[in-house]
Amino acid sequence: MRTVRIGAGQGFYGDSLLPVLDVARYGNVKYIAFDTLAELTLAILQKSRRKDPDAGYTRDVIPMMRNLLPICHERGIRLVTNAGGINPPAAARAVANVARELGLRTTIATVTGDNVFDLLDDLAAKGHRFENKETGEVLGDVRERILFASVYLGARPIAEALDRGADVVITGRTTDTAQFLGPMIHEFRWAPDDWDRLAQGIILGHVLECSGQASGGNFTDWREVPSLWTIGFPIAEVSEDGSFVVTKAEGTGGKVSVETVKEQFLYEIHDPGAYITPDVICDLTTTRIEPAGPDRVRVSGTTGRPAPPTLKALLGYSDGWCGEGYVSFSWPDALGKARMAEQIVRQRLEMQGVRPEEILAEYIGYNSLWGAIAPEPKGELNEVRLRVAIRTHSKDDCEKLSREFPPLYLSGPQAAAAIHGTPSPRELIGLWSTLIPREEIEPRVRVTLEEVQA
Repeated sequence: MRTVRIGAGQGFYGDSLLPVLDVARYGNVKYIAFDTLAELTLAILQKSRRKDPDAGYTRDVIPMMRNLLPICHERGIRLVTNAGGINPPAAARAVANVARELGLRTTIATVTGDNVFDLLDDLAAKGHRFENKETGEVLGDVRERILFASVYLGARPIAEALDRGADVVITGRTTDTAQFLGPMIHEFRWAPDDWDRLAQGIILGHVLECSGQASGGNFTDWREVPSLWTIGFPIAEVSEDGSFVVTKAEGTGGKVSVETVKEQFLYEIHDPGAYITPDVICDLTTTRIEPAGPDRVRVSGTTGRPAPPTLKALLGYSDGWCGEGYVSFSWPDALGKARMAEQIVRQRLEMQGVRPEEILAEYIGYNSLWGAIAPEPKGELNEVRLRVAIRTHSKDDCEKLSREFPPLYLSGPQAAAAIHGTPSPRELIGLWSTLIPREEIEPRVRVTLEEVQA
């Protein structure tokens, strides 16, 4: 049975640029797929694009391609990434510039159609109410504060781009799994209703999408994982029937085991009987995960059923401002000093009429991760760092908070220390998740190609 090897290249915007080089050099892969987008990432990219119309994509795609393109050109490896963020054409131009600098002939495909910002009014006129998936609320006056609107596309446009000869495929908002499923559809010619194979392809993408997390990163038994500093990103050897073996490049660090794969398999799964994607609804309860040798795990048996009639859309809207401040205290009575400093800040905000919509105080070194369930410390803490943050619709109120921290060094508890300056207020972007009928979106999806000459 014919197989093809697909490697993971990136699990998020900001992931290490080093492990993917081992995937390309030593992984014997035909494709490398990069999942760079989270909901938070879209908000970050929107802020970038507001400052620069040519921004809005993940900027690490430039050094990534500068490192990878020569290796991939030599070995015939094709790259698929959603680094286009909310501006795929700009990302494609940036990658084309890198290819020109390197003197490499490269065919770059750009997938567009996920940006539906300009369609919102037309959709509303057709009666779409954009109900929030979590709360059931309709969009209402939030509509006037919308900054971006992206729909999660599936794998078919990626497969089309590969069919048309693309060496590099750049998309905007797709599902995390689409970058991996697209090459499989292209290679094996899976039909749109080949539900079980498509479901297996989705699970392959799900296992690989978080880069090192399937090969020993973020693993419960992390002490058992060798050489995390040279972790090998996972590689899947997939067969025409959709079954696949997860492994990694020989000689790299990390660990591929049933346990590491299962932890990633369960990651972000709500209903294991209905893992919904634009391409297929997967039943993970039928999946089998079995050892297949050292650093090799076989995954098979996932079943699927017809894709949903709607696509998920994510709308980002202006949602006020966040202000924060920090101050650190050392032993003795570090926690008591931090509590007094919090009281001073709260009282001074109240004296100035600042009424935040939310206020959070946390003691780093005591409860910043555990929150309210953190037990009282049994002994003296060596050091505590107080962080106070507020959410408000007034930027000026955030600036008032910032100004209350420097005075603590002379007019607060003894021995206050600064680690760095007080952060400037930052605008908050709220996220609104909704569903849109796919027939409103998919006819608008486009794949465009550019030939970069050597």
